[in-house]
Amino acid sequence: EREAWQRERSILQNALKQAESQLAKTAAEIENKPVVETSGPKLQRLYRKYLRAESFRKALVYQKKYLLLLLGGFQDCEHATLSLIARMGSYPSPADLQPSGSHSRPFTKFRCAVRAVIAISR
Repeated sequence: EREAWQRERSILQNALKQAESQLAKTAAEIENKPVVETSGPKLQRLYRKYLRAESFRKALVYQKKYLLLLLGGFQDCEHATLSLIARMGSYPSPADLQPSGSHSRPFTKFRCAVRAVIAISR
């Protein structure tokens, strides 16, 4: 009879521990905080892997935005080059070599400065 009580007690203690850990996880999800359990080094290792993967994902998103910005900057040059090739005769005139004028020089300087700051911070 005593062994039955001991088994039931251990079963109930295990159920209590599981309920408490589930409560902690749910509370952490509600507060959007990471769950830290000291009882599981495997769980901590998985969480570190998750954080590393999330960091890589954010870096790739930033890289994509930067490259799209960079490609957008080359678009003006590409349009000028294609128009020059389309109008090319034996010698291109100085008017053909001028940029299209859609962006002013100060705006171009500002864009270059922003790209330099982004590259340095990266």
